[in-house]
Amino acid sequence: MRTVITLIALLTAAGFAGAGEMLKAGDAFPAWSLVDQAGVVLSSKDLAGKTYLLWYYPKALSPGCTSEGCALRDNFRDFEKLGVTIVGVSFDDPKSNAKFVAKNNFPFRLLSDQKRELAVAVGAADSPSRMWARRISYLIGPDGKVVKAYSDVSPARHAKEVLADLAALPRQS
Repeated sequence: MRTVITLIALLTAAGFAGAGEMLKAGDAFPAWSLVDQAGVVLSSKDLAGKTYLLWYYPKALSPGCTSEGCALRDNFRDFEKLGVTIVGVSFDDPKSNAKFVAKNNFPFRLLSDQKRELAVAVGAADSPSRMWARRISYLIGPDGKVVKAYSDVSPARHAKEVLADLAALPRQS
């Protein structure tokens, strides 16, 4: 508990949202390091210089999360063409996420935020005791700042919504 409180205090002092609050476009996304479905660590440092979509989902293998994950999977090549990496995050353990990936042939990594520290820092949870993550997403730019925050995600339409937002962004040469 002390670690979470310290993290929240540091994030708030650094200009991040308060506990349980969504970040806004232009905010720096907090540094993170989480384990994926294969037990391999992925961190924000690994994605530095890249654009990525970090989508929080409530529960692996649940209907809404499956719908959202499958829509992202089905549009994966379009994201790849735009140079966007997709990573999903939930409070599930790596084993549950591995089953979710295998059952749905997801071509992206699913991360476990079991301590809920990142979730609290970015508004996917208002406390570490929350049972499930809120269904939110962030599009994060190569500079580590939020390009767009998605607080009201429709599982079936989210992939197309993010792709439309990416198409509307000014092209960098």
